[in-house]
Amino acid sequence: MRKLTFTVLAGSALALAACSGANDEATDETATAEAPAADTAETTAATTVMDANTVTEEQLAAMDGVTPELAAAIVAGQPYENVTAFNTVLMETLDEDQAATLRETLFVPVNLNTGSEEDIKLIPGMTEKMEHEFMEYRPYEDMNEFNREIGKYVDEAEVARFRNYVTL
Repeated sequence: MRKLTFTVLAGSALALAACSGANDEATDETATAEAPAADTAETTAATTVMDANTVTEEQLAAMDGVTPELAAAIVAGQPYENVTAFNTVLMETLDEDQAATLRETLFVPVNLNTGSEEDIKLIPGMTEKMEHEFMEYRPYEDMNEFNREIGKYVDEAEVARFRNYVTL
């Protein structure tokens, strides 16, 4: 009976060890595979958002979905009081989906301390929960505070992405 119990326990221990090792390997592979994607997304987001207050017609001409007429209208409206005013210009020519797509790469930064709820809602990828979190931590003393507080709810890559659309 003791031999049987020992054999069962030893077999169970080996099975658990094997499963545990397999999970560690899968986790390591997953982490390795995902890390470059996060870095790439963060780098891409950091380099592709242009300020609608300073963009030129030439820069706009190189952007997908921007006609010469829209480029002229965007430049004519500069500087924008806020992203809501910029969005009004976009909506004269584009539908909501087209405007949302363009706002991913062309945006008027939202002041974290003074931006309206409407402005915050226009930040690409904004959810109702994140909108509430952005407002809850006002006033922000500096961007490090923003990183710390918003970082409680989203990962570093998402905080970096949000930083492309906000200012103090």
